[in-house]
Amino acid sequence: MPKLITAKRLEGDTEKAKEYVKIHILFPASLLGLICLVAGSAALAYQFIASTYGWMTFLYSSGLLLVGGTLGWVQTRYHQYLLAEHPAYFAGRMRVFARRGAQRPKRETPEPSLRHPGRALVPWGYVLGVAAILGAATLSTIRGQVYYIAAFLLPWAGYFWAKTFFWRRVMADRKS
Repeated sequence: MPKLITAKRLEGDTEKAKEYVKIHILFPASLLGLICLVAGSAALAYQFIASTYGWMTFLYSSGLLLVGGTLGWVQTRYHQYLLAEHPAYFAGRMRVFARRGAQRPKRETPEPSLRHPGRALVPWGYVLGVAAILGAATLSTIRGQVYYIAAFLLPWAGYFWAKTFFWRRVMADRKS
């Protein structure tokens, strides 16, 4: 009997975890990706109208999108690993967000702790990722190839769109 209960709980955790990913990762990523892409493209259009757009601008802006897209892919792979191996982590976060107002206790219950190889390196990965995005944007602005608004927004557009794109296969409902 314990195996049936455990299997049902794990199935429920997986569904809650997928719901968390859809609501708290995919929806904001797609919305922020759209905003950054439209604003970054508008900045590039302004640069084109101002007659300072050239092949190097195209290469630098494509590179900025690629840097952001690569970092979005890396983070998505890590989150997919967490979803596959530790669905209780996302399910616990979904349960906390599902409670509202009076239902939410004054002191939240801690989320299940994550223990996996390389866990201590994850915060450093986030710091290096943000530093890479800001460094690439700063470099392209200092070199004078991309206006600072586009240089700041394009890597974030690539980052958020990569997250949206690479989650699609995992989140698709498999119908047999």
